[in-house]
Amino acid sequence: MDKKILELIEEKRFGFLREELKEIRPADVADAFDELDEKNSIILFRLLPKDSAADVFSLLSTQQRKDIVNAIHETQLNEIMDELYFDDKIDFLEEMPANFVKKIVSSSSEEERRLINQFLNYPENSAGSLMTIEYIDLKKEMTVKYALKHIKETGVDKETIYTCYVMDAKRKLEGIISLRKLVLLDEECIIGDVMDKDFIATTTIDDQEEIATIFKKYDLLSLPVVDKEGRLVGIITIDDIVDVIEQENTEDFQKMAAMEPSEEEYLHSGVIALAKRRIPWLLLLMLSATLTENIIGRFEDVLQAVALLAASIPMLMDTGGNAGSQSSTLIIRGIALGEIELGDYLKVLIKELRVSLLVGTILGLVNFIRMLVITAAGFKIAFTVSVTLVITVVMAKVVGGLLPMIAKKFKMDPAIMAGPLITTIVDAIALMIYFNIATVLIGL
Repeated sequence: MDKKILELIEEKRFGFLREELKEIRPADVADAFDELDEKNSIILFRLLPKDSAADVFSLLSTQQRKDIVNAIHETQLNEIMDELYFDDKIDFLEEMPANFVKKIVSSSSEEERRLINQFLNYPENSAGSLMTIEYIDLKKEMTVKYALKHIKETGVDKETIYTCYVMDAKRKLEGIISLRKLVLLDEECIIGDVMDKDFIATTTIDDQEEIATIFKKYDLLSLPVVDKEGRLVGIITIDDIVDVIEQENTEDFQKMAAMEPSEEEYLHSGVIALAKRRIPWLLLLMLSATLTENIIGRFEDVLQAVALLAASIPMLMDTGGNAGSQSSTLIIRGIALGEIELGDYLKVLIKELRVSLLVGTILGLVNFIRMLVITAAGFKIAFTVSVTLVITVVMAKVVGGLLPMIAKKFKMDPAIMAGPLITTIVDAIALMIYFNIATVLIGL
């Protein structure tokens, strides 16, 4: 569908495109913006029907939104702001410069101005910054008939009407009830008698990663957010949690690749910005390699006596790093999904020991045969390298399995204990093991 949009823009058939856009889904239109330059992006946005412009706008990247904001008239911008769901409006304002936010806030109603300022003050990545105020609220004294009437009258502007929230006079959340249940109940039933009092809620300061875990665990479509007194202040919907999961996964991948996390898209990031996020970790890892250099320097006599020992160093280091990365990746993912808790460290240790012994033994045997047959190394050399390989794999998998849990224990992100860092640690330990075993077994 986006190819059709691109063709019509290229052919400058704007009148026909305007009509076509009425039939195209907002998500498909948003995809087309990724293939357009700034000038054509503005043209496409101006052609959008008013009733879909806000939906498309909410799906665009930060940079695309900024380009459009800088190009369109303030009246049109205010119309888009009015059409956006409240949580999408807050997300957008959080991305914009302070002077722009001030302009939008000043043109809002007094009530909306108060709410915007309140939401912008919630901690970043907290439930308060994710939630929306567009939900259906009911009173427990209502009948089902009146509740359905209330939903029809007020639901048109709500982000979701599937789950309704029952509050008392002080807005304290007392229960929830689904629209499905309301439709099936007798019209004269009292909401307070049929609502579900056993519900799950979160607070405004809870972290978004914890909230994503709650959604996954209980298969929720929405989650109420309450303050310290239990009063309902908003809800979080599944579409926002999908964005959170994507954001958290991206952040973990970046940390696992030894980069500073960033929410900015790759193609919209400048070269200097990308370099800044990569240099610190690369510098740290490069300087940490000094330890490896010192170890090799201390055993220079051993390497000079048996050249084959030096030739095997890359294989040992690569295998150890790969083995450690395998374990750390599995454990980091298990922690992120809530499958592994800190109290499971003994289970992790025992399992990684068993796995590493099996894997290490197989690799060691294959390497022993390889060195005897293909490399034509002597028995002592082949045995020394193979024994070191077994010990290195066992050590690497145990270290790779436990370090993410240690990071979690000290309130650090387990993702930092991924490939590059694990490899650096394992390399140093593997070399120490290797040269000491060589010294003992070969007698150098």
